[in-house]
Amino acid sequence: MKTTFLWMIPLSLIGVEMGAASTATKPNIIIINCDDMGYGDLSCFGSPTTKTPNLDRMALEGQKWSSFYVSASVSSPSRAGLLTGRLGVRTGMYGDKKGVLFPDSPGGLPAKELTIPELLKQAGYETACIGKWHLGHLSQYMPLQHGFDYFYGIPFSNDMSRKEQIKLGNKNYPYELVVYEQDKEIEREPDQTQLTKRLTEVATKYIRSHQKSPFFLYLAHPMPHFPVYASTRFQGVSDRGKYGDTIEELDWSVGEILQTLRQLGLDKNTWVVFTSDNGPWLSYKQAGGSAGPLRDGKNSHCEGGFRVPCIMWGGMVKPGHITQMGSSLDLLPTCCEMAGVNLPAGIQLDGVSLQNVLQDNLADSKREEFFFYRGSLLYAVRKGKYKLHYMNKSAYGSDPVVVYDKPKLYDLGTDPEEKYDIAGQYPEVVEELDQMATRHKASFEVAESIFDLK
Repeated sequence: MKTTFLWMIPLSLIGVEMGAASTATKPNIIIINCDDMGYGDLSCFGSPTTKTPNLDRMALEGQKWSSFYVSASVSSPSRAGLLTGRLGVRTGMYGDKKGVLFPDSPGGLPAKELTIPELLKQAGYETACIGKWHLGHLSQYMPLQHGFDYFYGIPFSNDMSRKEQIKLGNKNYPYELVVYEQDKEIEREPDQTQLTKRLTEVATKYIRSHQKSPFFLYLAHPMPHFPVYASTRFQGVSDRGKYGDTIEELDWSVGEILQTLRQLGLDKNTWVVFTSDNGPWLSYKQAGGSAGPLRDGKNSHCEGGFRVPCIMWGGMVKPGHITQMGSSLDLLPTCCEMAGVNLPAGIQLDGVSLQNVLQDNLADSKREEFFFYRGSLLYAVRKGKYKLHYMNKSAYGSDPVVVYDKPKLYDLGTDPEEKYDIAGQYPEVVEELDQMATRHKASFEVAESIFDLK
């Protein structure tokens, strides 16, 4: 008889009471963070071939943010920025030699950095991380040491797997992909076709078992990071090939989460954010995603690397299409304002609360500026509709960084592809953005890189 124990829903989440809506006044908060999903991968963001009806409905009922940025265009620094509200150059969560953390990395997110779950616990929240972590695989850096009461998932990316690396010809790769529940290893080299389904089931069980108290759920899907996988039900269903199959299963997953909230009567008191950690991995061509009308993708300083799909939904959200800037850096301050938690004193945050826009879709976003870092280098800045580029380097390749003699200016309102340099026409805008960048860099000292530690 075939055993299925390791694929079963964790015993700690079984035997929950059903049917009672939460009486908490503080909202539940769910952040769904996908991996390498591009700006153009969803139907509601312009994909002509991928069907995402649940996310389309979520965008119609909530707010679609079409100018939403992550703090870095690769995984580890982006995830650190989301959870801390701080740029990697402040926390050390960046690298000039290594872009992300690897299975042999000795470091991880520092204990001194306050995270969303740590702050929400001050207001009585239960907290869970389900899915991909990628902020340090050693025990002192794992989710339970950063404010999460519950962890179920993998410590790093799905390609950092001996089984997957052997398929790519790297026969000497020594590291296996491990699945954890809490701090216990429960499996090695899981069947990746089941990951989205499996994590969704764990997440919905968690919601049901915590419906009577406010909770924060960080659901970090390993997909659609290469290699892409989908369960049997979704294999071959998309016109977009295997990548589209994976996207459509993620859409199903979102539908399961929202339906669970509706069934339990939690939909009016739960804020749900859906987004991605960075842009698409264009190196993998059809097996990677699409940045839609944006230039370049993952690991780039261009819009396709930093601007990602984002949908915000819940009873406190006034529906609308938000074209103003927002960022994953803003999620920590927004969570704190929603939960009635004071922002930490003495810590410089790079995020601002977006709650005013959630409540009034015509309100002005408090985010007026954005800074585009790759490692320790500031490649570009944005204010309003203008973006100023200081230097260039391909997303992947051995070409050196090229610093421009004169910065290049782009109007993202009319030129989201960053094709047409208008610096000569608007010298006053160039000067304004350049002064903004100078003030920003002078306001702090760049922390030592954690990723580059040996």
